[in-house]
Amino acid sequence: MAQATLSDVRPMDSSTRARALPTLEALAQAPLPTRFGRFQVRVYRWDDEAAHPALSKEHCALVMGDLHGRRNVPVRVHSECLTSEVFGSLKCDCREQLECAQAAIAERGYGAVLYLRQEGRGIGLANKVRAYALQALGADTIEANERLHLPVDARTYDVAAAMLRELGVESIELMTNNPDKVAGLSNLGIKIERRVPVHVPPNPHSASYLEVKRSKMRHDLLKPTFQLHDSDVPPESSDDERAPDSTRRQIAI
Repeated sequence: MAQATLSDVRPMDSSTRARALPTLEALAQAPLPTRFGRFQVRVYRWDDEAAHPALSKEHCALVMGDLHGRRNVPVRVHSECLTSEVFGSLKCDCREQLECAQAAIAERGYGAVLYLRQEGRGIGLANKVRAYALQALGADTIEANERLHLPVDARTYDVAAAMLRELGVESIELMTNNPDKVAGLSNLGIKIERRVPVHVPPNPHSASYLEVKRSKMRHDLLKPTFQLHDSDVPPESSDDERAPDSTRRQIAI
């Protein structure tokens, strides 16, 4: 399997010279049937010394179709979220965005989800849960990280850029609401033809989180059309805590 590095994409400054540039190593691949269609899952290793030590060095690309030499490839660069994607947490929209992207790629017949192991916006699972504990006491997602003396968003997109080059993608249509992700990939030499928003309707548990992302983090999200009250939140043990119907997710691609 091929290897790709970033040395041809960004100049080496003094901080870069202090450590070796990571190298993308392709480890394994196999067909993966999903409820959205048949993908190829490719696993890579990216040994970034600057990453939080709790984060995995292995990342995945979920690929549909032959992307080599293609332009306008639908791509979702997605950061791991164990709490929503495995445990069904309603605190965020991560699982719905991931599934939205898979469905949109399947509809087009080609594309890729780049699944980055950057739990908690790059701070690791334990720190993310510590932030959740502060959020339960009234802090928002930004305030919680700041009280823990952690960065609000520690994610980087070097590995995503390297994966796109390894796949031979010429240009992408990036499925994201995050302008920083667009800027980060563009600065790494990735040609983005357009940004495709992924809007997931809020639920009573995620509404305040999504509003912080919209108002403080500049994410392109729809302003909530309802006011959240304590009475709107079902008890933690309620059988009614179900994720929003997938048919309500909005993506135009």
